[in-house]
Amino acid sequence: MVVEAPGAPGAQTVDVSGCVVTPGLVNAHHHLLQSAFRSGPTTRFLPMRDWLARMSERYTAARVDPELTAAAAAVGLAESLLCGVTTVADHHLTWPADQNPAELAGATIDAARRLGARLAFVRGTARDDPDAAAQSVVDIHDTHLPDAARGVSADGMIQLAVGPSGVHADGPETFAALTEVAGRLGLRRRTQANEQIDVAIAAERYGRRPLELLEDWGWLAEDVTVAHLCEITDAELDRVARSGASATHAPACDVPMAWGVARVAALRAAGVATGLGTSGGGSNDAGHLLADARLAMQISGLVGEPVSARECLAMATEGSAQGLGRPELGHLRPGAAADLCVWDCSDVFDAGAPDPIDGLLWAGPGRRPRDVMVGGRWVVCDGVLLTADSRTLARDLTTLLGSRATSR
Repeated sequence: MVVEAPGAPGAQTVDVSGCVVTPGLVNAHHHLLQSAFRSGPTTRFLPMRDWLARMSERYTAARVDPELTAAAAAVGLAESLLCGVTTVADHHLTWPADQNPAELAGATIDAARRLGARLAFVRGTARDDPDAAAQSVVDIHDTHLPDAARGVSADGMIQLAVGPSGVHADGPETFAALTEVAGRLGLRRRTQANEQIDVAIAAERYGRRPLELLEDWGWLAEDVTVAHLCEITDAELDRVARSGASATHAPACDVPMAWGVARVAALRAAGVATGLGTSGGGSNDAGHLLADARLAMQISGLVGEPVSARECLAMATEGSAQGLGRPELGHLRPGAAADLCVWDCSDVFDAGAPDPIDGLLWAGPGRRPRDVMVGGRWVVCDGVLLTADSRTLARDLTTLLGSRATSR
């Protein structure tokens, strides 16, 4: 098939014979900093309490600052673009006391702008002072998005949101402080629930389940997206559906960490807008959202609620965009933001597949797009990143981590 834009100034003709064209993928839940802290023998298959402690040790040893944050974000965003992800929601949770939050956030925001990726930067918290966290949201907004409308920059490339890590890490005071600042600035809210430690600490500290607490604290609402939702009960599913909140599935984090499987078919059937995320490198070494969509489809049978390839692709595109409150993303209908991927399906990996959309997920595991466009601009062509040299980004991060390891 040949697609043309007749009559448009500087129109380009692109041959997509043997290809599938999809909207740009939207990663609804990432931790970009963890691209510098991918999992290894010391962090794999640990109980979550131990995993969190080990990750904290690694952050401290590497001395998280704007330089490291920028290098990790550049690697994670480049990886995302090369895998067809045009928008990344980065739930940033690590804020050393000796660092300026606006500068840390700026390091990731600047990396996204350099690479041409859309970024939803989430000012997360994990045992941070509530008032200081809320003030930092204002500082980040005023420094990096002063002219934003409802937290989205005028060009649509940068978005700001707020997000406590979960009820295991933050109490009602933090949730309330971030609710107030989000309402004042018109920002979306995001959090996590039903992770292993989230369930345990909610029971120990409050004698309740995480989603009960979120509802009481005003964090089940139409402007809220909740990630993970592992092993959600029927009552909890109804609670989320009634609230109008969105959900994010992160199977390639939840399964190897043994946190359980989200019931995405049931959530979707209940009318919950459901997206897909990779989570971070400390629990899912890859930022490959299409591979995770494939995994979501495969493991759905384990909970007796199968999800089709088309449904998983919808989660990885428009479902995720709905959770960000971004109606222009995740589709190719009129009014879309011109984010798209061209997937070559003409090689042996797809031969014999009767349905190319179905085969996009079932066949060719680990596939990457041939071309990627963000906002009408090609950022990947023939599998090569155009906005930076990806190997240089990798080398820069590796060198930086090595220098900090030898200097401490």
